[in-house]
Amino acid sequence: MGKSLYIAEKPSVAQQFAAALKISGKRADGYIESDTAVVTWCVGHLVTMSYPEAYDPKFKRWSLETLPFLPKDFKYEVIGGVAKQFQIVAGLLNRPDVETIYICTDSGREGEYIYRLVDQMAGVGKEKKRKRVWIDSQTEEEILRGIREAKDWSEYDNLASSAYLRAKEDYLMGINFSRLLTLKYGPGISSYLRTNRTVLSVGRVMTCVLGMVVRREREIREFVKTPFYRVVGRFSSQEMEFDAEWRAVEGSKYFQSPYLYKENGFKERRHAEELIALLESAGGGAQSMVSRSPSPEDRESAGVQAQLVKIEKKKETKNPPLLYNLAELQNDCSKMFKISPDETLKVVQELYEKKLVTYPRTDARVLSTAVAKEIHRNIGGLRNFAPVKDFAAQVLDTGTYKSIAKTRYVNDKQITDHYAIVPTGQGFGAIRSLSGLALKVYEVIARRFLSVFYPPAVYQKYALEMTIGAEHFFANFKVLTEAGYLSVADVSRMKKRADGGTDAVDGASKEVSAGGEREEKEESEVNQKDMENPAFIAMLASLKKGMHFPVKGLAIREGETSPPKRYSSGSMILAMENAGQLIEDEELRAQIRGSGIGTSATRAEILKKLVNIEYLALNGKTQIITPTLLGELVFEVVNASIRQLLNPELTASWEKGLTYVAEGTITSDEYMEKLARFVAGRTYGVLKLQNSWQLRGNFETVGAIYQKDQKAKSRADRDGAGGTGSTAKSKKKEKE
Repeated sequence: MGKSLYIAEKPSVAQQFAAALKISGKRADGYIESDTAVVTWCVGHLVTMSYPEAYDPKFKRWSLETLPFLPKDFKYEVIGGVAKQFQIVAGLLNRPDVETIYICTDSGREGEYIYRLVDQMAGVGKEKKRKRVWIDSQTEEEILRGIREAKDWSEYDNLASSAYLRAKEDYLMGINFSRLLTLKYGPGISSYLRTNRTVLSVGRVMTCVLGMVVRREREIREFVKTPFYRVVGRFSSQEMEFDAEWRAVEGSKYFQSPYLYKENGFKERRHAEELIALLESAGGGAQSMVSRSPSPEDRESAGVQAQLVKIEKKKETKNPPLLYNLAELQNDCSKMFKISPDETLKVVQELYEKKLVTYPRTDARVLSTAVAKEIHRNIGGLRNFAPVKDFAAQVLDTGTYKSIAKTRYVNDKQITDHYAIVPTGQGFGAIRSLSGLALKVYEVIARRFLSVFYPPAVYQKYALEMTIGAEHFFANFKVLTEAGYLSVADVSRMKKRADGGTDAVDGASKEVSAGGEREEKEESEVNQKDMENPAFIAMLASLKKGMHFPVKGLAIREGETSPPKRYSSGSMILAMENAGQLIEDEELRAQIRGSGIGTSATRAEILKKLVNIEYLALNGKTQIITPTLLGELVFEVVNASIRQLLNPELTASWEKGLTYVAEGTITSDEYMEKLARFVAGRTYGVLKLQNSWQLRGNFETVGAIYQKDQKAKSRADRDGAGGTGSTAKSKKKEKE
């Protein structure tokens, strides 16, 4: 009887398979063998696409005359650094006594591609049986299930086709467009930067991401701040104080006035002062707080009263967020722990390989029906993890997990390759070997997972409308009455811990809520501080229409409009995943929803590459992304030559096309024909362009901005060396 060969993607994974299969035979160089089975491994990619010179030596020299480069048959070669392991694997694949090959590379498009290339280069005979093992975690039970239910590899032919096409697409766009734009525009950039040679790196995904960052930066530069002035009153009820904001509603002297900035502020301070004077006279001389903020020392003046003319009380429930996919996890870890998406992926990959969590490179945020039936095992295991053991025990005791299949957290239609990232409930023997960061990431995943078995959080909302004369003031309050899932999904508390005890509030108008989502603050800081004060909450509950409140004072609060925020490494990953939101065409947006730019497996690496080639800069402390001068010059070149590469429409639609191939909706030939036509058409189009001289003016414009910024930074650095207090403050402000 022939042997079975199990081929994994990495040595560590191969060890897991060997342990699950109880293979304890001899350990040879590059594989493990027993009487009935052999386990071997790749070390990531063993085979790659050949450079153009492998087709013809003339292609080694970059020349416009050899473009476009569109081979009919693609060449592949073994990667030099891993040639030894390839020979070992190829030898095992072709051994006469190996009857069945179990393909155990990562369960995804890239894992499929890794094995198919090895099989192709090794020339494995058709007589060999090949079975595809598809698993969601590396626990022993899941490995054995995957082997037991392994399907013939032919059932994954469409997925393999999409993997080959993805590589060909990146290869053809990268080689043709990088050579084309380097030869055509590289000398112009080199001349401007005064460097010897500039090689432009252009790609289907990376150039689109560069475009997103540069456009955002330019929106920020072009943004003109608009000051506005709001009038806020402080009111008293039952010895409690709260703030309310004036709005120019119908009946107000300023209703639809040209002096207004929106309905709750003025364009000029003098009109806000005029309103306060009006209110003072209407109320007999309310004490003004025009030049200062409200404080406990302010006292009501001669009998100024406000009347409560409307009060709305309603309950609001907030459900637990969906489970983590890789993009959501990367975004939260960027915010909470200030780590890059690439670092997050490395951590969660480690957790996966140590059996602690399920497969990380997933876009799904729900569970499958099959997993939901056995979910009590995952929950039960978490009783071994101290930070959440009580929550896990409570879920099991109450039995809330039994109805999970009927909720939005289970949906087979929203799963392609893998379900959401959740704890396996196993692997706790590895806990002690985890770094502090890995433990925090694991806890975040565990809390998000357990939260879906808890009831919604319940809030009591109050909306107050008061009048002083004909003018109206409004206040909103939101009181948490039932914590529900927030008791376990305490992500905001984890952010405090990560920051060393700092407040979890991010800016004046936003806060990170438990569960990792963001919500607008509806209350002023004065109102917010009393949200957990029982006496204040009781006061709100007792309010009735028609009541009168003493006015403690009136204040002008100056504000200004804010420019768009720069991308952080985490928000960029989300923007790449949700590329459809950046597309104006509704029909196309609907078509590509769920595809996005790149895949969960590649987004972090793309971002990392853009930083490494110095097109983008990533602040390690804040994780904020900005373009570099070189990046903006490359943007100018692409914008003037192959503009489609900068937009999400193209990249996301290509990605959707690959999905169609994987689904069998379109053929590889159809996709390849479209790809070749696009590459050839854009190449010939650029060859005809005569716009290098015009680009020089664009370079000068962009360069002037960076020169100005550099001079300002140099001045700040020189002043900082003097150690003056004012300079230190200005440096801090600049940093912020």
